[in-house]
Amino acid sequence: MKEILPPKQRIKIPRADMPEQDAAARIHNFLEVNRGLEEAVAKHEAQRCLICNDPKCIAGCPVGVKIRDFVELILDGQYLKAAAKIREDNVLPAVTGRVCPQEHQCEGACVMRKRATPLAIGYLERFVADYERAAGKIGIPERAPLTGKKVAVIGSGPAGLSCAGDLSLRGHTVTVFEALHEIGGVLIYGIPEFRLPKDIVRQEVDNLRHMGVEFVPNTLIGKTIGIDELLETEGFDAVFIATGAGLPRFLNIPGEQLGGVYSANEFLTRVNLMHAYEHGVHDEPVYDCRAKTVVVVGGGNTAMDSVRSAKRLGASRAIIVYRRGLEEMPARAEEFHHAQAEGVEFMTLTNPVEFLGDEHGYLQGMVGARMQLGEPDASGRRSVSLVPGSEFTMPVDVAIIAVGTRANPLIQASAPDLKTNRWGYIEVEKQSLRTSKRGIFAGGDIVSGAATVILAMGAGRNAAANIHAYLATGQW
Repeated sequence: MKEILPPKQRIKIPRADMPEQDAAARIHNFLEVNRGLEEAVAKHEAQRCLICNDPKCIAGCPVGVKIRDFVELILDGQYLKAAAKIREDNVLPAVTGRVCPQEHQCEGACVMRKRATPLAIGYLERFVADYERAAGKIGIPERAPLTGKKVAVIGSGPAGLSCAGDLSLRGHTVTVFEALHEIGGVLIYGIPEFRLPKDIVRQEVDNLRHMGVEFVPNTLIGKTIGIDELLETEGFDAVFIATGAGLPRFLNIPGEQLGGVYSANEFLTRVNLMHAYEHGVHDEPVYDCRAKTVVVVGGGNTAMDSVRSAKRLGASRAIIVYRRGLEEMPARAEEFHHAQAEGVEFMTLTNPVEFLGDEHGYLQGMVGARMQLGEPDASGRRSVSLVPGSEFTMPVDVAIIAVGTRANPLIQASAPDLKTNRWGYIEVEKQSLRTSKRGIFAGGDIVSGAATVILAMGAGRNAAANIHAYLATGQW
């Protein structure tokens, strides 16, 4: 029987801390940094929940997880039921419990913020997902009777997986096409092992297989199969495009073509998908970082993933170069603090203006310049400009550009009647996610631009609901 404390007592309970691998040890390995909560700590943290009559946290969750319900189940000690409750709305709880920016989503909406720290919803989600995984008793929701309808999902990242899971549960036959050899999209190639172990992604993908989803890797839609072929000759009744925004942006400065200069996309793919983190096991798929100076240009989560990976690959100096200040840095606070503890240096109000190479075409230095902040623009973000005469030169062996991504144009190029905006993102009707082509929907980063895992999953769920309605009614 759960013990419910009065609200005043619950507010006084300190928020649980996440146990971590020691920073001095973890910079030499790619093992997961956060260790997860013990059962007693998780139950103690759950006691902090006010069990609101109108839980704002649910509205703050892009996939609508019934947070109050699963927290109450934790209080009852029913951890498997708590995990099953999450899976009603979220097919990847072990993933989102690790990488979702809860501070800006569910925890950001928690009413506890008014008088104390918010409930550690992400920690609790991870706890029950890991408990379920360790028990080997995944709570797969019941599937509806088969409808006879077939849906193709292009891309196996979070938007595609979320959409595929929801559609399969509704009784549709779903096939997910992935261009690479492993399923998971950005969860596999973009997020390092120390933040999201790949075995966890593979387990979640296997759970989707148990739900009836079929996965086809090594298939590049737009080249291997045309998007029109899916509807016209492959027998699919609807298509969901969830290819993400994987085309890297560059600085367009001299020297970016030098050896040792990477986009963050390429660097992280080589580290994660090509196993650069397993020293001595695989051929080295990245430029040797050992005893080298590595700069990462950018201040988001991808920049943090890149610089922390470089540190683990042996960099003597791993430096974030960011053109604004620490206050403007968009990376999660947890990632920033982890990077600081690991010895990452931060060179703010600085931007590269040129990369310098040796006679063999390899990077050996960077010309940087100091920046200054101006007045906020219409979005509230302060403008930035170069300080005249502030250029300086520093030795650099590896540079990683992490300043954002753009829409990959491959699918759009193969379907010229698929409307896109001036930035190359697919245009959709905002509520239904319908594109300009009948039977084709799109969502996630290929529509919105680069965002978070959970926002992409929210788009996938929304697409699944609208695809289901279209398959049921035929109305477009």
